[in-house]
Amino acid sequence: MDKKHRTDQEDETVKNGAENSDRKKRLTLTRRGFLGTVASVGGAALISNAQEACGYKEFAGYPDSFGCLTDFTRCVGCRSCEKACNEANNLEKPQVPFDDKSVFEETRRPNAHAYTVVNRYENQKDKSSPIYRKMQCNHCKEPGCATACPIHAYSKTPEGAVYYDESLCFGCRYCMTACPFYVPSFDYWSALEPKIVKCTMCRDRIKKGGITACAEACPTGAITFGKREDLIKVARERIRKYPDKYVDHIYGEHEVGGTNWMYISGVPFEQLGFPSHLPTTPLVEQTKGFLSAVPVVLTVWPALFGMCYAALRHRNEQDKQDKEKEASQGKEEMKNG
Repeated sequence: MDKKHRTDQEDETVKNGAENSDRKKRLTLTRRGFLGTVASVGGAALISNAQEACGYKEFAGYPDSFGCLTDFTRCVGCRSCEKACNEANNLEKPQVPFDDKSVFEETRRPNAHAYTVVNRYENQKDKSSPIYRKMQCNHCKEPGCATACPIHAYSKTPEGAVYYDESLCFGCRYCMTACPFYVPSFDYWSALEPKIVKCTMCRDRIKKGGITACAEACPTGAITFGKREDLIKVARERIRKYPDKYVDHIYGEHEVGGTNWMYISGVPFEQLGFPSHLPTTPLVEQTKGFLSAVPVVLTVWPALFGMCYAALRHRNEQDKQDKEKEASQGKEEMKNG
């Protein structure tokens, strides 16, 4: 073997050894950082009281936030809002076209393919005039899903939307149980990558000065976008002006502490499938006594599990990138001879 060829091999060996050493060092630091974080969280939980371990902090929402008001007396079931939502969120087109009324034969719920749906209900006052209800996340002022999530994948934003960060989610689905309106849906088509799906209230559009896609697309003015406090005034004025047309109730003004998506209707809301007799205080207020009695380990364990999941997923992604880089370098070396 000539001296030049032997030198090239030695250089390559040194190079590979350095790369392997760097990778081991990185993984060691990742594990060390992870274990340190786990120890910190565990220690903090042990010295904190149970209420802090549950993550409950009283929050009444942002006073200047936006929202939507849906007026069911104006909805004609055109499903323009469904189409606009589908396009705004880059979802796959449904198998049943948006102008096909056969979907009203069954009651639907939001899912991974539709963040909002419109259902038809019989009008007990007038059988010939059905009532249509738009359904999506109500974006609670103090969301139960955010309180229930052990790793804070949910957050209430100043714009009014309840934001969900799928990169943090490890699929516990506590949020689905905590929601009083049963809105969050699990994407079973991506079981290996846990993901909850729900209406985003077009948060990015609002941040840029726009309005929700559904409100923009509604041809009858059934959906009004604006500041939450202004929407309450609009709703009260309609009810005051047309007392025979509306029931005297703004759904979402007070339910579970208030929501940023509210409704007015010509029939009682329970006839349209809305949960009735909800408390006027946030649901977490109803469970504070119970949560304070829950052992700390039962509230901290899910968070530690979630951190473990996130760390492992990050490491797997890094390993994948390293292998792709090595394969690319190998091809380049073979190409250069």
